[in-house]
Amino acid sequence: MKTLKQGLDRFLATVCIIDFIGMVLLTVYQVIMRYVFKSPSSVSEVLARYCFVWLILLSATCVFGQRDHICITFLKDKLTGSARKTLDIINEIVIIIFSGTILVYGGMVITTMNMLQYDSILKIPTGTVYSIIPVCGVLIIFYSLYNLREIFTKKEGGV
Repeated sequence: MKTLKQGLDRFLATVCIIDFIGMVLLTVYQVIMRYVFKSPSSVSEVLARYCFVWLILLSATCVFGQRDHICITFLKDKLTGSARKTLDIINEIVIIIFSGTILVYGGMVITTMNMLQYDSILKIPTGTVYSIIPVCGVLIIFYSLYNLREIFTKKEGGV
């Protein structure tokens, strides 16, 4: 499972880098076309916006997998032993419930609802943009299950 997580971490980081580079190139192209050639490209503007949405969600998932996300540790820092381990377990369970209901289920609903609505510029269903939400939800659930496994295999404390 550790090898799978490391591979997923590398894959997500690579996709985020490629997405970021693509977004920057599209934005530079848009600026050049708008201010140098006085002919703005609406396609590059929409693509850059969609790249930005995907970058945010994929980057958040990547950071979540590395456990580098923002967290309030006031209570956790005061706990030790089994109390801290219990708090870590509750935290991961809440994350799984949230990701399952809001990201996976809600993301699938919003994706399905928007598959009939088409982007006026790209002529693709807008649901394709939202399809990254349930994907990230599933990945976050995987990371939480991995973290739970790590918590249960450690003798003291948590991850």
